[in-house]
Amino acid sequence: MKKSGTLTIDGFPLSYSIEGEGIPVLVVGSTVYYSQLFTQEIKKKLQFFFVDHRGFVKPPRSLSPEDYQLNLMLDDIESIRQMLNLEEFVILGHSGHAFMALEYARKYPECVKKVVLLNSAPTNSKERQQQSFSFFRDTASDERKRQFEKDIALLERDIEKDPERRFVHMCIRMGAQSFYDYTFDATDLWEGVYTNMQIIDHLWGEVFGSLNLLQSLKHFNKPVFIGLGRYDYLVAPVSLWDPVEDLSLKVEKVIFEHSGHNPMLEEPHEFNKRLVNWIYEVDDFIR
Repeated sequence: MKKSGTLTIDGFPLSYSIEGEGIPVLVVGSTVYYSQLFTQEIKKKLQFFFVDHRGFVKPPRSLSPEDYQLNLMLDDIESIRQMLNLEEFVILGHSGHAFMALEYARKYPECVKKVVLLNSAPTNSKERQQQSFSFFRDTASDERKRQFEKDIALLERDIEKDPERRFVHMCIRMGAQSFYDYTFDATDLWEGVYTNMQIIDHLWGEVFGSLNLLQSLKHFNKPVFIGLGRYDYLVAPVSLWDPVEDLSLKVEKVIFEHSGHNPMLEEPHEFNKRLVNWIYEVDDFIR
């Protein structure tokens, strides 16, 4: 059974979609985008709460920086949690939203039982981004690099034609760095996804570059699942996460060997099995 709606916070119409049954999992990001990535099979085991943040909805007014500070968006998540009567849940953040998910769990730990961080590097700093690109240049197959060069050559034209969707265009044209199948075309996944570039630029360009997940996890005492794709060149290499082994016995790191940036879509059977087993492994939930 699927339920959806819109919750207005400070004028922002934040949509949500509830799908599946089982332990609740709150997924931070775009409701339109993320609701497509998880299979119906996993929704038989977990109840997903897909929720927008301010970067994925049309703004109610001209915005100032005070309208999209990270702490404000964490407060939005908390307001949504209260409105949807979520008392015990897993919070899941994918890619840049891993930073948002962990920061929410640190600020509002009371109802969060576990945290899932998928396909993120420990930081989004410019230095790390260059490291990832160098890794791609030095280790990717020639066929993959040729596909990347072919696709990325079209990015400038795409942005000139539709500058307000430059984040979407970039995600699509970087498919050879994003997917195990480097010819995969992600255009359909982004259909209907609204992006507010003022907020997206702030989050990816400033906020996520200033945070470090390894540092944030040092004194974090809840179970954490870190899922990575071996061929996820956007946040490569997976060895960036090696130091996490020394941080906590509550951290489980899983590398999906035939995935890029979206193992839930690329290796659904293995992804579903590993995530569901981990969530149910320690029964901290009222069932």
